[in-house]
Amino acid sequence: MSEFRIDQITNQSGSRGPDIAGITTFTGTSGMVMPSGPTEYRGGRGRGVFAGAYDAPATINVIDYITIATLGNALDFGDLSEGKNNSSSVSSSVRGIIAGGRNPSISSLINYVTISSTGNGFVFGDLTVARRTAASVSNNTRGVFAGGDTPARVNTIDYVTIASLGDAVEFGELDVATNTFNGASSSTRGVISGGEIAGSSNVNVISYLTIATTGNNKDFGDLTAGRRGAGSCSSPTRALTGGGNTGSITNIIDYVTIASLGDAIDFGDLTQSRWLMTSTSSATRGIWGGGYNPSPALEYDIIDYVTIASLGDAIDFGNLQSSKRSFSSCSDAHGGLG
Repeated sequence: MSEFRIDQITNQSGSRGPDIAGITTFTGTSGMVMPSGPTEYRGGRGRGVFAGAYDAPATINVIDYITIATLGNALDFGDLSEGKNNSSSVSSSVRGIIAGGRNPSISSLINYVTISSTGNGFVFGDLTVARRTAASVSNNTRGVFAGGDTPARVNTIDYVTIASLGDAVEFGELDVATNTFNGASSSTRGVISGGEIAGSSNVNVISYLTIATTGNNKDFGDLTAGRRGAGSCSSPTRALTGGGNTGSITNIIDYVTIASLGDAIDFGDLTQSRWLMTSTSSATRGIWGGGYNPSPALEYDIIDYVTIASLGDAIDFGNLQSSKRSFSSCSDAHGGLG
């Protein structure tokens, strides 16, 4: 077989070599396809990031991370630009956004990190209203923050464009001012669940919004029990809500099909009853980390996981760097990213 030398190919005058343009495919075993697209999208995804927390007796700025597809303990990622608890997080496949929270005053500050790397948080901008305990949902483009408290409950919904820097912009309003609740996403729809409203210790309401638009939330259905301080995560099709305070501390996990409307169905149980934990996911696996049980007063470093497409109880994943509560999490592979 003769050798084919591309460096000896020229045009008729011998003044230049070949130009390669467009898309070329081949079926042989000796070729190479050059990577394409922005460099930050190349390589594996599937990292979960846990940011800030109340780690008694202090509020901390520590960021942990895990690889969701594996099992094991969380590792150090870096630090937020300020310590905060009760923040809210959203993410694209590249960037994690950590917004609001408290330390000791209630903050409007938004930080961001590049999820595939490790390092400290950088300033992104500010929420339209300084608040804590907001619910948050996102797709690969936009992150939405709903409700929370100042400490008075608010019905504010605002959003950011994750790839840019800047302050949040008005999205709409909740039908009822709510705090201490949580959100999960498909690429088109955000589902927000439970929480606490005036005159009630907890509610069972599930509502939804369309992430790419602006507007108010709409009724979706009900959880199996009213609860606040739970943790929610999702695949592209299914949203799960686990743990929380129903009047007592629970380990119940519910689920809904995001594209439909209707009441939640029992999924299984967490390994430990607790609330004020956080939850994130890949497209296949749901993760819950940390949390608190007031009787006896105990913070947890537990990380649980489930396979979202199945039903069943959570399984031990590993441990956070420390026992903590009242923090937020995000990932570069959650259900809102398709």
